[in-house]
Parts: sequence; structure tokens; C-alpha cells
Amino acid sequence: MKRIVVRELLDELPFDDPEAQRSRREIQRLNTLMGNHRRIERKLLPHLKPGDRILELGSGGGELAARLRKAVPAVDGLDLCPPPDDWPKTAHWRQEDACQFDGYGSYDVVVANLLLHQFSDEDLAQLGERLDSGPRIIIACEPARRRRHLLQFKLISRFGFGRVTRHDAVASIRAGFRDDELPRLLGLAAPHWECECRVGFRGQYLMLAQRNNVKENSVLGTRAARPQLSRSSIAAGEPPAFPEVRIDQPNP
Repeated sequence: MKRIVVRELLDELPFDDPEAQRSRREIQRLNTLMGNHRRIERKLLPHLKPGDRILELGSGGGELAARLRKAVPAVDGLDLCPPPDDWPKTAHWRQEDACQFDGYGSYDVVVANLLLHQFSDEDLAQLGERLDSGPRIIIACEPARRRRHLLQFKLISRFGFGRVTRHDAVASIRAGFRDDELPRLLGLAAPHWECECRVGFRGQYLMLAQRNNVKENSVLGTRAARPQLSRSSIAAGEPPAFPEVRIDQPNP
């Protein structure tokens, strides 16, 4: 199934629109059903260090940030929408585009949940360039792009999901990721990054990328150039030299 990115209905609605508010509540239910927050916590927490600063992309209602804040106090949010009413005064909220944000160098960890599938291949390449000089860890939980997950959602959508969520969930799965697509599109290349991708039974695609300590080139005195994922290379299907990525499939 080819990756197709379309604009989701929730992005077209005013923030305070009743349908938008309903859909955001339903997204929380989907997060619970998929276990995304729990999976991110379980995978990330062993790699955190004292004093780490975390930035969550697409923070939305702030639920994931609140969970992570129990382990690391410094968790900031970035989103196009305004902060939730209960967002801590001690935490920063950056209301801007993730692809235009230039402060990634201030953070040790960047987290994204059900966000990156909304980005085109070109947007992901642009985001990857900005992340390249920033965090030590990038972790993302996105939809896995498989037909069986479309069927799974069709079955559970009968239980009270509204028009916006029914449309956007299907669009999200079709725009999701398979195999090593996400690290490739972000340009997380060897030898600078070590990436691991896992696919869960409930339709989760979990990527953990960790920056390697790369020694400077003894002859040139500089680091090797980062492979660029340009628009032309994306269209031609010419991937740069990426690290081997372990893909763990769910048990039958």
C-alpha cells in the first residue's frame, strides 16, 4: 500500500469547533486503545539521563508530556494550537511549525506521537535537517501502514467515533509508515544514528533513533557529510547510506 498524505479534517476546523473538540477527545481514546503513551514511556525511560530536556512535537492536550514529566521535570511542548488550560507555568509552550522551529539544539530528546504521518516526504526531510544538530534521542509512535489496521479501525469505529475521527484515522493509516521508512525520510543516516523500528499488533509503528558519538575524520578534520534527502532523490527513490534498521514484527 503506497503512502498517501492528505490533509486531515481536524486541521481544517477552528480549534474551538465542537467537532474538533470531540475528535480530540476521541484521539485520546485511540491513544489508550493503541497504548501509544505507554509504549513511548517504556522505550524511552531507560535511555533518559538526569537533567535531560524533552520537547514533545504536537503536544495537543498535554497528556503525554504530563506522563513524561513524572520522570524528567523539563518537558516542553510544541504545537500549532494554543496550550491546554492546565499546561504548567514552568514549562515552555512553543506555538509554531515543527519544520520551521530552530531551537532543537536546546533539547536532548524529541518525542512525537501521531504527528509525523501528517508530513509529506519533503516536510520530513526538512524536519530531519533541523533535528540533525539537535537531540540525542528521537522517538516517535505513528500509525503502521497496513491494510489489516484499516480493518481493525473499521471494526472499532462502530463504538461512537464521530465523522472527523473516522475520516482522519483512515487517512492516518494510509499516511503511516512501514519498515525503515521514517528514519530514511528523516535522513537519520549512519554513522551518526542508530535506529530501531517496531510494529505493534494494534497498529503502532514505534521508532527509536539514538545519536552515535562519531569521531572526527583524522585527515579532513571534519565529520562526514550528512546524506541529503532532496526532493529529486525522494522522487527517484534513491536512498542515501542509512544504518541497518531492525524491524520487529508482531507475533502471529
